[in-house]
Amino acid sequence: MKISVSGTYSSGKTSTVMALSYYTGVPRSLARTIREIMPEALPGVKLADVTPAQFLQLTMRRHTGRAVQEALLGDHFISDGSSLQEWLYGAARLRYGMNPNADAGNEGGPATATPEEMAFFGKVVEQYGHAFKQHVKATYDAYVHLRHELPIAADGHRPMNNDFRATVDKMLLATLDELEIPCHVVSGSMAERIETIARIFDWTPVMSTAEAIERARHDYGRQDFRMEHERVPARA
Repeated sequence: MKISVSGTYSSGKTSTVMALSYYTGVPRSLARTIREIMPEALPGVKLADVTPAQFLQLTMRRHTGRAVQEALLGDHFISDGSSLQEWLYGAARLRYGMNPNADAGNEGGPATATPEEMAFFGKVVEQYGHAFKQHVKATYDAYVHLRHELPIAADGHRPMNNDFRATVDKMLLATLDELEIPCHVVSGSMAERIETIARIFDWTPVMSTAEAIERARHDYGRQDFRMEHERVPARA
């Protein structure tokens, strides 16, 4: 069974997927994050400053990387998000601007983009939507959607805009309904989340809840949280 755990910024997707994978023994996808991709794609650039054309490049890289990693896992895995999020983060920028922080009065002004650039950006994002929805429909058996129960992490990387996050969340659920993909909305503590998800899919735990969460916390803490523009591109 191929499951995507969805949600927007600061919903706890990554930590939940890590803990759930340990708890159930189901492998998780290891697609690279935007922070990891950007130093190679756009050295020295902040996510808040990307142009429409640059954002499209990042979306393409993220989607293809995710698809490759999931293909390697076969027919049984847990995905940290899905390509719907990459598409919707672009679609929502048509409303909130290339830098959603600016629309919320945070972190500087909007990224520079002419009306012509945004118009073309919108057309490409729309076409990405057609392709990504087809991919998602053909890939996942079900979704688990995490409610927003935490404030957006003020790490300088995620857009600090609750309206933007709420809009993407609403669009994501509407798209899953459109695609008729089974979706289970889950909330609660980390323990409650992973135990609930395991019950939904009849997965037998392979370790205790506490041990799974502790291992996930260890893995999460080992991640490189430096800003994308502070990283050195990986050597080929």
